[in-house]
Amino acid sequence: MSDTENYVYYRPSKRIDLKISAGDPVTRGTITYKALSMKQKVSEYIDRDVFGVPYYGMAVPYEIEGELAGCVTAIFPTLTSALSVVTVKENDRWIPLKFDQVLYIEAKAKKTFVVGEAHTGVHKYSLNEFDFFLPGSSFIRCHRSFIVNVNHIQEIYPDTHSTFLLKMSDDSMIPVSQTHSGYLRKLLGF
Repeated sequence: MSDTENYVYYRPSKRIDLKISAGDPVTRGTITYKALSMKQKVSEYIDRDVFGVPYYGMAVPYEIEGELAGCVTAIFPTLTSALSVVTVKENDRWIPLKFDQVLYIEAKAKKTFVVGEAHTGVHKYSLNEFDFFLPGSSFIRCHRSFIVNVNHIQEIYPDTHSTFLLKMSDDSMIPVSQTHSGYLRKLLGF
């Protein structure tokens, strides 16, 4: 729960904790911030860049005597799945790829391409949806158009346009944006 600027109450669940404390400012990009800014109910997925944990949230602003006074927000864990494969469409067939066989996922031309060790195919999920169910220990968003499997990174090169480039095990070069570079550096320890 928040007023128009700060959180006034937060209780984590057993499955998700965004590490919010009473008095913390409402952060830009959160579901609460969006509902307060738009002055209407908002329901959507928020990627892990905001709190380090992806979540699905619903936020409803409230008024006192006709004035915006704050927001009530419910946070739900993202879709979880016991699956350990991503099934892609390649030509006229579907191919399940084990998570460890996936090199990276790319969004381009309004489609999502999953690039595997032996197969590349299209998937119906967006990158934001993949961000929610892929294991965070192996997969990381490095750019608005890419999620990479860190186990398939061969080398890291400096790059003036996107901070650095990741050379993947298939020799593809994947850009890392300024937005994601700090988190990737921290995760990979360099």
